[in-house]
Amino acid sequence: MSKKASYLLGIFLTIIFGTILYYFFCCKPCLEAANKEAEVENIVTEPEVKTTTKNAFSIIDSKSNSKFDANDNFNFKGSAFSILEPVSDGLKPQIEKLSTYLKNYPSKTVDITGHYTSEENNTSAFSNLGLARANAVKNYFTSHGMSSKMINTFDKLDNGLVADASNIYYGPLSYNISTKNSNDTSEADRLIALRKEIIANPLVLYFNTASASINLNAEQRVKLDKMVKYVDKADNALIKTIGHTDSKGNRATNVKLGLDRAEFAKNYLVTNGVLPSKINSSSKGPDAPIGDNSTNQGRAKNRRVVVTLN
Repeated sequence: MSKKASYLLGIFLTIIFGTILYYFFCCKPCLEAANKEAEVENIVTEPEVKTTTKNAFSIIDSKSNSKFDANDNFNFKGSAFSILEPVSDGLKPQIEKLSTYLKNYPSKTVDITGHYTSEENNTSAFSNLGLARANAVKNYFTSHGMSSKMINTFDKLDNGLVADASNIYYGPLSYNISTKNSNDTSEADRLIALRKEIIANPLVLYFNTASASINLNAEQRVKLDKMVKYVDKADNALIKTIGHTDSKGNRATNVKLGLDRAEFAKNYLVTNGVLPSKINSSSKGPDAPIGDNSTNQGRAKNRRVVVTLN
């Protein structure tokens, strides 16, 4: 082999050897990494399965160590404020025990806190579903002999609640027993101030001509919260729904229309958890206008139901 041929062969072998080294140290790792990335992309991530929240019924009086416990609790559908029936048989005896306990110890009060999530839609007349749920349980308690004066209702936003596959929340509530100080007059003072506030600034619902529909805004819901709180605590207190109309048409017909509107408002409140025994409805028809009946704007102001206290 000539010197020139040997030289060319050396160059050729060097190129081949260099190509092999380049593949193993550069191309192959890159290809393997790309294949691994493709494999990762093809892996299907399993959705996180959250455990359904199931809060048991538990009320403890820390001062006397009295306990009222049941494995079950009051349950609610998502975005709903009516207690799911039937109530557990295991829960009922504890409610009866609690009722007897409160009768024996009138200085005690029960706090009911209703929980709700930000994903739920508040369809109640209360400020939020938590307060509506607490009110529903309060009504259940009062139907089993407890005085509403001894029950306080609160709300709590709790996004940790997890419903089951049927969209049921199990026990979205918490409870506490407190002891009132017999010398503390702050609650009585608060009730006096609350009554003055409600009377001065009642809830007013307006109606279109010959129609009756209600859709409370946030401010109106807060007013209703306060009225319910007041009638729960004050002796002989009632919520009044008073119907009013404009002056067009026959007076007797308008008086009836005003009463229909007042009854409609009452039924709306009852549907939303206000006890019917706490509401009185009446009509003033066209007799108490607040607007000029000669104008469309004035007549619209007169077609209303005023919700206030007796």
